[in-house]
Amino acid sequence: MRSLLFVPGDSEKKLEKALSSSADALILDLEDSVSPSRKQAAREMVAAFLQDAPEGGPRLYVRINDLGSAFADDDLTVTVGARPEGIILPKSDGGTDVVKLSARLNVHEAEAGLPEGITKIIAIATETAMGTLSMASYCNSTPRLVGLTWGAEDLSAAIGARTARDENSNYTDPFRLARALTLLGAAAADVAAIDTVYVDLKDDAGLERECAAAERDGFTAKLAIHPAQIPVINAAFTPSPEAIDKARRIVEAFAAAPETGVAALDGEMVDRPHLKRAERLLARAASSL
Repeated sequence: MRSLLFVPGDSEKKLEKALSSSADALILDLEDSVSPSRKQAAREMVAAFLQDAPEGGPRLYVRINDLGSAFADDDLTVTVGARPEGIILPKSDGGTDVVKLSARLNVHEAEAGLPEGITKIIAIATETAMGTLSMASYCNSTPRLVGLTWGAEDLSAAIGARTARDENSNYTDPFRLARALTLLGAAAADVAAIDTVYVDLKDDAGLERECAAAERDGFTAKLAIHPAQIPVINAAFTPSPEAIDKARRIVEAFAAAPETGVAALDGEMVDRPHLKRAERLLARAASSL
């Protein structure tokens, strides 16, 4: 996955329109974009949408309300049986929360007659101070975990920050730390690292710069809040033909000499870390086809 688009769960029009976007995944939202009075209606719309969605479309995830809320269990009860690809867990405090969610999913899958473990989890890992400091706890937490992402808005409220960005629109230190810890936590847990949303819908150049920086640092996807952002995100996280060609030749060089620790390519020496990066890039390229 390169792009994951948030869609309000209580808007049939937006749900249907999102299917025609080029997003790799849709996040059907039951949390922030849905008022308390609309939660049940949103659950029912999302369940119906999941059941009626055409095959071959984007992957479908549901963002439930946080586990400490009064809404999470009802979110799962109504939607898990409709077979979403996975659940987005907001305000996660660490590996213990994804373990708790996994246990609840076991129950709901059994009740719906679904295979245990079929529903995946992506955790939003930095919306609380505890979550931001608990990245290492995701290692070996549950096989359901397939990704970690981060968010700045809830964290700013949690720590009392007036804003997450400085006068030059750069993240301030607490949020740069949260971003870095998400990347490291995802690598340690061997799951996808997904960059957070870019909220300025009028600043395509800023979105492009932020995508390029995220891809450079090791993120493999980005959250989106509007369909217009998807082409920029997909382009940034799709490996270029030149990068794919070089990665293939690195893999071929080591395949031709499996006992060596280094190989020569284009007048440069490449070693095993280069091989690992090349293999990951080729896997990303294959998944974006």
